[in-house]
Amino acid sequence: QVQVVESGGGLVQPGGSLRLSCAASGTISSIRAMGWYRQAPGKERELVAVIFGGLSPNYADFVKGRFTITTNNAKNTVYLQMNNLKPEDTAVYYCLHSGTWGQGTQVTVSS
Repeated sequence: QVQVVESGGGLVQPGGSLRLSCAASGTISSIRAMGWYRQAPGKERELVAVIFGGLSPNYADFVKGRFTITTNNAKNTVYLQMNNLKPEDTAVYYCLHSGTWGQGTQVTVSS
């Protein structure tokens, strides 16, 4: 069983930055996928970025060049660095770590 806890959301002005963190604990496979998804009001949940094992990460087109996903395998933690945030990035961001969803963290981009 895996437990996932996210942190780092908040309110930021357009053009600002935030870093989300997702820490997993429990029985975690050494080969695992970790990713970030988001869901805006009235919309379906969509992929933001994902990384699997030692492979290169994949990003949604709408975040390429602005967001970066990284991991600290020793801490079973995955991060999402978000730069140049836009109002359309406003959503609840969810972490998917080793097949388990986090509770979500709100990101609001507004002036």
